[in-house]
Order: sequence, then structure tokens, then C-alpha cells
Amino acid sequence: MDNKLILIILAILLPPIAVLLKHGVGKDLIINIILCFIVWIPGVIHAVWLVTK
Repeated sequence: MDNKLILIILAILLPPIAVLLKHGVGKDLIINIILCFIVWIPGVIHAVWLVTK
């Protein structure tokens, strides 16, 4: 439970790092980095969704 809470906080502050820790290097990480470069909020939403699913 504590690990999930830390990942959610990290997903809000640094979304690509949270995705990297949860899913490793792959398509999810690349999608999240692109979303964070375009606008920060979609990257945060994507990261929180991946961490909590």
C-alpha cells in the first residue's frame, strides 16, 4: 500500500519517473514523455492512470 501511495505522489510530481518505475522502459514510458512535453497535465493523468490500474 505504501508503495502505491509513493508512486501516485511521484506520478503527480514527476510522471515519467513513476511510469518508468511501474512499467519499465517501453511504449507507456514513451507515450508519457511525449504527453509531458506537449502539456504537463495529460502526462500526469496518464501516469496516475497507469500507476493505479
